[in-house]
Amino acid sequence: MSSLIVRAATRLMVALLLMFSIYMLLRGHNEPGGGFIGGLIGASGFVLYAMAHGSAEARTALRIDPLDIAMSGLGIALFAGVAALFDGDAFFTGQWMFLGATETEKGLPLSTVLIFDVGVYLVVLGSILAMVLALEEEV
Repeated sequence: MSSLIVRAATRLMVALLLMFSIYMLLRGHNEPGGGFIGGLIGASGFVLYAMAHGSAEARTALRIDPLDIAMSGLGIALFAGVAALFDGDAFFTGQWMFLGATETEKGLPLSTVLIFDVGVYLVVLGSILAMVLALEEEV
């Protein structure tokens, strides 16, 4: 029942919302944002797509079952917590690694905090999409 203009505009909006959700995910530990709000923004892009094109086509565009996305995110978040145990620290203690570090330069900082945020992002994205697509298919 949607028009050609709405269908074409949603493709652009989905791309913009997904890019913005990744931006919010990556800036999360230094400024407001993070995995939760990034996942909500990413899910809203696919929800918009599902409203314009239907849930079957949204599942095709997603390519992975939303519950699989949520479960993989849960595993990634759990890995971020367990990683501290290998270093002898408490569960969920942040661990930092600097890629390309030399004696004069710090390098690129990577942390288990970012890995945890990616896990939260995937859990929120997958669970919201699973609920919304199931509700849309029910109607």
